[in-house]
Amino acid sequence: MTTLPGSSNRGKSADRKIVVSKDGPYIVSGSVPLAIQIITPNKEGLSWDWKEGRTIETGQEYSLCRCGRSKNKPFCDNTHTKIRFDGTETATRRPYVRRAEMFEGPTLALNDAEDLCAFARFCDPGGKIWSLMEQTDDPEVRELVIREANQCPSGRLVVYEKKTGQEIEQKLPPSIGVVEDPALGCSGPLWVRGGITIESSDGTPHEVRNKVTLCRCGMSVNKPFCNGSHASIKFRDGLVEFVRQKPAKQ
Repeated sequence: MTTLPGSSNRGKSADRKIVVSKDGPYIVSGSVPLAIQIITPNKEGLSWDWKEGRTIETGQEYSLCRCGRSKNKPFCDNTHTKIRFDGTETATRRPYVRRAEMFEGPTLALNDAEDLCAFARFCDPGGKIWSLMEQTDDPEVRELVIREANQCPSGRLVVYEKKTGQEIEQKLPPSIGVVEDPALGCSGPLWVRGGITIESSDGTPHEVRNKVTLCRCGMSVNKPFCNGSHASIKFRDGLVEFVRQKPAKQ
C-alpha cells in the first residue's frame, strides 16, 4: 500500500520543549500557552467543534501532571512519588508514515495510525470518515472528510490530495490544550500543538508532529501518548463542572 509523507512541522521554535520525566510529570519549557479546550457536539450529539475555555496562567517553565492523581491539576504536585507511579514509555518509535494504514478515495487519501486514537470521536459525523473516503468526489463529502481529519487532536488522521500527495492539514500555533469532554462526562488528554518537541526521559526526542495528545490520566498503554483510557475510567480533573446529559426525546 502506498505511503505518503508524514505531517511533521519543521518550523518549530527550538526553545519550546516538553520533557517526559522518568515516572514523573511533563516538564514544559519555552513559555508555551496553556488553555482548556472543550469538545462540543452537533445536534446529533456527535463531536463537531472545539471551544476554547479559560487560559491557565503559567510561567516560562511548568510541570504538568502525568499520573492523574495530582490535587492541583493540570499541574504536578509530586503525588507521583507517593503512589510510585510507573510512567514507563511504551509508544513505538517508528515514524508515523511507517505505521499508518492508507485509505484511498477518488480525490483524497487518508493515513490512519490507530494506535494514536484519543477517542475524541470527530471522525464519526456523516457515517465515519473511512466510509466517507469512497465519496470524496462529492464536494460536500470531501469538505467533511477534511474537516474531520483536521479536528482530530491526536494526529491519528492525516488527509492528502490524492494526485499530489500534499497534506491538507491546518498548521497550529505552538500551545497545549487541556481537553475536556462534556459529552462523555470526563476529562481528556493534553493536546500538544504546533510542532513542539517532546523528549523522552532518556533524552531521545519523539517524532515532531503538528499535533499529538499526551496521556494525563496515567492509564494509557501507549505512554506518553493517549490511547483513550481516560474515557473508560471516567477521568475527571475538577477544572470544569460536568452536567449530566439528558437523553434525547424520541
